[in-house]
Amino acid sequence: MRSKPSSPSKRRSATTLLERLGLSTPLDFVLHFPIRYEDQTSLQTISVATPGRHLQIEGEVVSSEVIYRPRKYLTAQFRDNTGTIQLRWLNFYPSQIQQMQAGKRWRVRGEIRAGYQGLEMVHPKVSSPSQPLPTSLTPVYPSTEGLAQRAIRQHIETALQTVDLSDTLPPAVVQAYGLLSFEQAVDILHRPKPGDDLVCLEDRTHPAWLRVKFDELLAQQLSLAYAREQRRERRAEPLLPPTDRISLADKLLAHLPFQLTGAQQRVVAEIHADLAQSYPMHRLLQGDVGSGKTVVAALAAMRAIDNGKQAAVMAPTEILAEQHFLKLEPWARALGLRCVWLSAGLRAPVKRKALAEIACGQAQLVVGTQALIQSGVEFHDLGLAIVDEQHRFGVSQRLSLGGKALGGLPHQLTMSATPIPRSLAMTFFGDLDVSVIDERPPGRLPVKTKLVSASRRTQVIEGLRDSVNKGGQVYWVCPLVEESEALQLQTAVDTHEMLRQALPGLTVGLVHGRMSAADKTEVMQRFKTGEISVLVATTVIEVGVDVPNASQMVIEHAERFGLAQLHQLRGRVGRGTRESVCVLMYEPPLSAEAKYRLKAMYETDDGFEIARRDLQLRGPGEFLGARQSGLSLLRFADFEADAHWVTRAKELAQRLRQEYPDIARRHINRWMQGREAYLNG
Repeated sequence: MRSKPSSPSKRRSATTLLERLGLSTPLDFVLHFPIRYEDQTSLQTISVATPGRHLQIEGEVVSSEVIYRPRKYLTAQFRDNTGTIQLRWLNFYPSQIQQMQAGKRWRVRGEIRAGYQGLEMVHPKVSSPSQPLPTSLTPVYPSTEGLAQRAIRQHIETALQTVDLSDTLPPAVVQAYGLLSFEQAVDILHRPKPGDDLVCLEDRTHPAWLRVKFDELLAQQLSLAYAREQRRERRAEPLLPPTDRISLADKLLAHLPFQLTGAQQRVVAEIHADLAQSYPMHRLLQGDVGSGKTVVAALAAMRAIDNGKQAAVMAPTEILAEQHFLKLEPWARALGLRCVWLSAGLRAPVKRKALAEIACGQAQLVVGTQALIQSGVEFHDLGLAIVDEQHRFGVSQRLSLGGKALGGLPHQLTMSATPIPRSLAMTFFGDLDVSVIDERPPGRLPVKTKLVSASRRTQVIEGLRDSVNKGGQVYWVCPLVEESEALQLQTAVDTHEMLRQALPGLTVGLVHGRMSAADKTEVMQRFKTGEISVLVATTVIEVGVDVPNASQMVIEHAERFGLAQLHQLRGRVGRGTRESVCVLMYEPPLSAEAKYRLKAMYETDDGFEIARRDLQLRGPGEFLGARQSGLSLLRFADFEADAHWVTRAKELAQRLRQEYPDIARRHINRWMQGREAYLNG
């Protein structure tokens, strides 16, 4: 009997599901590797069944029935010559009731669980004992709801027959690095034999996986190198120091009430050297919280303004952008320069005036939010674009600011207070030059971190009173409520009222994301001048806020926050000369992950060590944010375990580009399939 052909709508549906997994070309299917394997090549007996183990058993149905309480399910007793086991289906069809009639023989396979009536299999796979056993392990692929493993396997088998799997690397390279051939690696991963090491295959340490990971890393390093080369072929106006007068950068240094640290001096020199080139600077400035990135950015802006250009600083939130403006504007004014502020919340007449000053060049330094990249914003001559907290912007947003320049491209400096581990920086930012401020300003004391159970809240509040009586100020950060912004706001309002009643005689302020920009500014200004002693806040104060007298912070429900966010929040205290404390108040019991985060915060205040642990915990996808990292470029390598392969891939990429450019291009085409465009952002 011929099977009916599938309908066009079903075929379209399957195609959509496959595309959701990123599977559209035959090569996509070849590179869609299993997440685990099932061994269906042999049979086991019920006598070896233990919870958590996957087994394939041949036997007969003893009895079966449909149970209706507490919920409807199908159960069957199944036996072989060594024992019995329960089979259970929570969702089932009438045909399965017929299938499980007493006396029928089947093969069943699945994971053994501990059930109410002993060991059981839930939703086991059922097949006929007459079917020949497979000769290779059965791969289990990443899938999505509605897409059967059988359909994925069929597409992959077809692709393996049609795609050219010949090596992109020269035989000498394959041999020198001790690699399997590409075809051999692909065959092992999709069709492993029973004798292959299943543990190594599933934990991705098998030689087949090493070949795949190395190929992928090599393709990305080649793409990064091409991205850098293309950038250097573009033109930008060199920004040179003046020879006939004192530079604005030197004037600013003379005006500042502090000396730059050695690290700040080093990165300023690196940035100024880049700005003197005839191709656009593309530099990432990393520095831990409070390390002094803003003054470095200001000195870069002075070089642009010295050359008759404008400089723009864009930050992701209004409160952070405004903090930059409040620092930069007085410095600019002291040098006789015009610094303007631009945000979406400006009143129409003020905004029109700012836009006119930007367009005619009267505004030499412009600070703002994403309002800087909106239509209607025209720069007279933008020479330097500075983007703070760059990981919070998508590639297109960062490029939009650069696109505001007329004629050539502007130089670009991106800044991040979230230090990026070296292995990640090498892999994702290989086309950027990276500067690191790895030194604290003198006089900064480390912040003492305390872990306190929420049951000791009363003692914590009394500690706040003592801190304020000694002249300090306090942040009280409200917990994240991911499910509801309204609930988070209510929590902040309730906390504010609770502290007002618990601390009579002290001024308790409140700031949150729903407040207008003007109201937030007013509250922050009152806190900065000391009029407010305790500031209840949501995470709007995570970055950029600088109140040197604030010496204590309480983070409520600290277990709900990510590691990087906790570190950023802690960086709001310890910015003056007072001894500072950060209290991480948690609600037990803690999950293993929450314990890991709080332990890390207690053990270190080194931003790079925090970042390394955060990467281990969350992986690169969460760490960078897939929108701007182009994370689909790298799916298989582990950034900690495979760091040495990144170095070797980088070395080989340079050699291939110089000696075998055709091979390099072929290798990129196989692995990137056009996705290298992500890297040019």
